[in-house]
Amino acid sequence: MGDAKNVKEMLGVTFQGSVTFNGPMFDIHDNQHVHIDRAMCETDSIDRDKSMCETDSTEEIFHFVHPAVDGDDEWQVHREVRRLVMRQGLQEICRHLLQMKKERRVLLPQSPSSAYAELVRMGMPSGEGFAEKTFRKYYRCQ
Repeated sequence: MGDAKNVKEMLGVTFQGSVTFNGPMFDIHDNQHVHIDRAMCETDSIDRDKSMCETDSTEEIFHFVHPAVDGDDEWQVHREVRRLVMRQGLQEICRHLLQMKKERRVLLPQSPSSAYAELVRMGMPSGEGFAEKTFRKYYRCQ
C-alpha cells in the first residue's frame, strides 16, 4: 500500500473516492504504440494557418496601409488586419484600426463605406451583426 501512495505522489495525481478506467491504458513514454495521423493534422493546420498567416502571391495588399510603412511591414499590417476582421466583432475591429492609425500603420478613409468595403474584401463577415449600418455606428477615422 505504501508503494501505491508513493506512485500517486510521484505522478502528481490525487484521487479521492473510487476511480474506474474503462479502456486501454498506455504509458505516455511508450512511443511505439502511439499512432498519429500526420496527414490529417497537417492538412487541418495548413488550411487554418494559410488563411490566417500566409499571403497569396496574387493577393492584393490592404488598401489603407500608411505610406510610412514599407517592405515586409506592409504585409505584416495586411496580415494583422486580415486576422483582426476574421476573429473580432465590429467594436473591437474599429477600436484596433483607430489604434493602428495612431501608431501610423494605417490611414483610415473619411468614408465609412470605403472602409467597410475594404474590410469585407479582407475577410470581415457582412452578415448579421456586421452590416454596414452597424459598422458606421462604431467607425471613427479620427
